[in-house]
This record gives sequence, structure tokens and C-alpha cells, in this order.
Amino acid sequence: MNKKLGFFQSIRFKIALVFALLLLITLQIVGAYFVQQLKNDNLRSFKQQVELSTYVENSLVDSLENNNTQTANRKIKGILEDINNSNVSEIQVVDAKATIRGDSAVNSNMVGQKTTDEDVINTIYNGRATAKTTYNKNSDKRYYITVTPLFSSKGNTNTVVGAVYLRANLNSVYDSINSVTVIFATAAIIATGIGLLLAILVSAAITTPIDEMKRQTTRIARGDYSGSVHVYGNDELGQLAMAVNNLSDRVEEAQESTESERRRLYSVLTHMSDGVIATDRRGNVITLNEMAARLMAVNADEMMGKSILDVLDIRNQYTLRDLLAIEDEIQLVTSDKEGNRQVLNAYFSLIQRESGFISGLVCVLHDVTEQEKIESERRQFVSNVSHELRTPLTSMKSYLEALNDGAWQDPEIAPQFLKVTQEEADRMIRLINDLLNLSRMDSGTAKLDLETVNLNELFAYILNRFDMMIEKDNNDTRQTKTKNYTIKREFTKRTVWVEIDTDRFIQVIDNIMNNAIKYSPDGGVITCRIQETGTNVILSITDQGLGIPQKDIDHIFDRFFRVDKARSRAQGGTGLGLAISKEVIEMLHGKIWVESKLGKGSTFYISLPYIDYDEGDLWDED
Repeated sequence: MNKKLGFFQSIRFKIALVFALLLLITLQIVGAYFVQQLKNDNLRSFKQQVELSTYVENSLVDSLENNNTQTANRKIKGILEDINNSNVSEIQVVDAKATIRGDSAVNSNMVGQKTTDEDVINTIYNGRATAKTTYNKNSDKRYYITVTPLFSSKGNTNTVVGAVYLRANLNSVYDSINSVTVIFATAAIIATGIGLLLAILVSAAITTPIDEMKRQTTRIARGDYSGSVHVYGNDELGQLAMAVNNLSDRVEEAQESTESERRRLYSVLTHMSDGVIATDRRGNVITLNEMAARLMAVNADEMMGKSILDVLDIRNQYTLRDLLAIEDEIQLVTSDKEGNRQVLNAYFSLIQRESGFISGLVCVLHDVTEQEKIESERRQFVSNVSHELRTPLTSMKSYLEALNDGAWQDPEIAPQFLKVTQEEADRMIRLINDLLNLSRMDSGTAKLDLETVNLNELFAYILNRFDMMIEKDNNDTRQTKTKNYTIKREFTKRTVWVEIDTDRFIQVIDNIMNNAIKYSPDGGVITCRIQETGTNVILSITDQGLGIPQKDIDHIFDRFFRVDKARSRAQGGTGLGLAISKEVIEMLHGKIWVESKLGKGSTFYISLPYIDYDEGDLWDED
């Protein structure tokens, strides 16, 4: 905030003061020179006025050379009385013996006495004139005193016959000079005052545009570009005012452009799917977008000013110099706010000026957790498929080699070997068909043949098939029974109609029922239920098998996942049945899940949307 200046601190006052001082100094110098010259001229004129004429001096010389002292003194007195000069205060005539022979004073009694004035004595003996100015403090008067030698007019003209002492009052001269000085000083003061006023007016004309420019630049500094400076003329100040207005427009345009770019950059950084961290040249964080904060599970404000090595938690592996020189990305393994493992690729780039000076560093964080997961699943999938295909192929190869080596001639062994080979081929066909079905579902090319069916009847039909299998197994005396089980039904009394693909739905129930039969103990009960909950119908199939460990519940519908891999393969499963079941149910806009307790069995649930109307409504037409 700009502090308001007082009048005496402003440049307006300073310009006026400097101008007035310059004027005053100039007038003082001119006045001093003028008064001094006037004084010298007046003193010179005064001296000329009080000097005795040559005639008077010659008369005094003649009188001093007269041997008759009385006659000479009277003559000298007469000469002095004839001198009519108001400026002369006193004249004394002294002979060569320093005796006062005449005095202009009316009542002087100095005539006939020896003079004690040293200047007079020196002049008589030296023959040189003396002139000086004296000041009497008591009377406050200045005097001009001259002592002039008188030389003999007879024979040797260098003989001093006496001297004339003259004292003149200088007050008239100094009074005149003082009057002139006072007049000049008064005029100087008046001129200085007028000059000061004019200087203030002139400085105001100069400083007013400057003050407007100052206010405008202050507004620009605050970000206010609405005002403008008034242009008073086409002089330098007018051009400067136009330059300030132009600067204001340019700064406003640049500020709007910068603000637009800043908002655009902020929008880009905010909505980027990658995290961005920018640092200064010391490696301290100056920018960190929301995605970077989310990926690193940190607070953006708290990370400002901290070293990027600490933010990325890589101080033990890298130095700032290493990051400046690194060319490839580095991989970071972190945890999100929920504690889930995530993998990030960090790409580093220098913020470098044209001169080569490095002013900072930019780090781009790309979340590759899902890619890593997909890649891991892909590798696992390839491994599983390879393993699932290799097992029947290896078995087939072994039996075919045995047949090729002569076993085909054995009437007892050959049929068994061919049967096993056929079963393994069927197993591979089932695996490939399952994979093709999953591939179609993943790509969205699988088509559903939807129809509205009575779910109670369809579920009962499927379970009746399994009942027939149980009865057939019990009546077949040619093979040894391996397991005995019972299917229990608990259906809702209300008829439930759903829109499903019948064949695919039967495939789902077959998969779940086959698993229930596989893992149920001998004599176990498989309970099948149909329940209504609002707009959904829920089917459940409960077995009394071994159950599923809690850690495997979330993976039971993953492809090729088996709780007991060795036992599952021994029973001929491909590990894709439940994965296909999940895909089919989700295509029917339903949901499938499992609940299980280890050692007590498992319950598979299927939730489907159903149509709430009576059976007769199905055949109503307009």
C-alpha cells in the first residue's frame, strides 16, 4: 500500500523550492555585486568630492612657507573657512615640524600644538599620502581620513613643508548604500515569492500528469486496468502518459492471456488422469495436481515446499542429480488411501531455459496398476490354458504311443486306451468352447436369445434332470456307485416370470449343481430355493461340502481359479464354469455371489429381475 505523501515531501514542493532557492541565490549574487559596485562608485565619488583642489593646496603651501607665522595662520584659517563642503568634518594643516597651523573647527584650540596623530607624523617624514576609513562605536559613524603631504613650491619640490589632515563623514554614503540594499532585498524577497508561486504552478503542471501516472501504475499493480492517464499535451509528459496508457492495455492483455493460460493449465492438470508434480531448481515441490495427491495418498497443501524425493519416498534409492540424468521411467510401488497396492510409472523431464539453465523438474505419474493386473492375469491365463491343454495332450500322447507300440492289438487294453483318448479330446473341446464363449462375452459379440419363462418350472425341470441322473445311477448295476445325495426344493408359491436366455441359464445352473454334487459328501443334501425380494427373484443352491476358505471367496469367479487345484483337475473341471456363469448372469442384468463356511458347505445365490404380472397377462393383445 502506497503511503500518502505530505505537501513538503512531494516533488511539487521540491521543484518549487529548488526554483525559489536558485532565484534567491541569483538575486543575492547579483545584489551583492551591484551593491559592492555601487559602494565602490559612491566611495570613489565621495573621495573625489572631499579632495582639496590644487589651488587650495598651493595656497596652503605658500602660507606654510611664509616666515610670518601669525600672518600665515590667519591666511590658512581663511582658506579653511572658504572650503564649503558639508561632507568634510575636520581639516587640519600641520607644518613640517608637526605643529598644527590651522583647524576647521570653530572653537578649536589645537592651533600651535604638536599633533599626536601618527598618520600625520608618518606622512610628514615619509612624504607619502595616507587614506583610511574608521568607525566610531560611540557615535556609530564612519569617517574617511586622508593625510596629504604638502611639498615646497620653491627649488626642491620633494621637500615636505607640511601636511593636510582631512576627515570626512561617510554616513551619507553608507546610508545611501543601505537604502539601496534594503530596496534590493525587498525586491528580491518579492521576486522570490512571486517566483515561488510561479514555480509551484509550473511544478503542478509537471507533477499533475506524473501523479496521475503514479495512480494508474498503482492500479495496474493491484490488477485494476480500468483507468487511464489524461494526456495534457504532445510534450514529453504527454508522450509518457500515452506510453503508460499503452502499457496498461498491453499489461491487461498479457494478464488476461496469462490468466487464461493459467486457468487452462489448472483445468488440464485437474482433469488429467495422470499425476503431475513440478519442482523448483532445488527439487522442492511447487505444483502438485489432485491426481498426484490421490495416487500418492498425500495432502497437496502439506507437500508444497517438500523435496520430491520425500514426496515420492525414493530418497534411499535416488538423488536429485540421478533424477536430472535419468532417461527412462522408474516404477514405484505404493498404497492408496484404502491400503490397496498400486503400481506407478514415474517419468521425469527437465524444465530448461534456452540458455541451458535448469530451473526445475517435472514428474508425471501414470497409474499402471490395472495394466499390471491385466498383464499378470494375461500371463496367468496363458499359463493356465497351456497347462489345461498340456495335461490332456500329454495323456493322449502317452496312450497313442502305447497303441502305436502294439497295444491296439490287445482286445482288452485297446478299447480302454481309445476311451481315455476320446475323453481327453472331449475335455479339450469343452475347454476351447468355454474359452470361445468367454471371448465372445468379453468382446460383446455374444448374443442372447431372450424369452419370458416361468422360473419355477424351468428350475424344477433342471433339477428333475439331476434327479433322473441319481435314479439312473442307482439302477445301473454295471458300475459302482460312488456317492449318494438328495436334492431338496424350497420354491415360492407364487409363479415368477423372468426374461432370460434359457440355454445359457441352464448352463449356469448345471455348472453350480455339478460343483455341488462334486464337493458334497456321500449322503449329503443339496437345497435349492426360489425367493422373492421386491423386484428381484433370488435362486440359491446350498451344498454340505467342504466349503470355501474366506481368502478365496473373492476369487471364486476368476477364470481358472480352483480352491483345490489337484482335486478339481482329477474331477475333470476346466476352472471356467463359474467365470462363464458370472458373465451370463451379468448379461441378464443379474448378480451372482457365494457365501460359505469352511467345513459346513457353500451357498450360491443368483439374483434376477422379474416381471410382476399374472400368467394370463402374457397372452393379452390389443
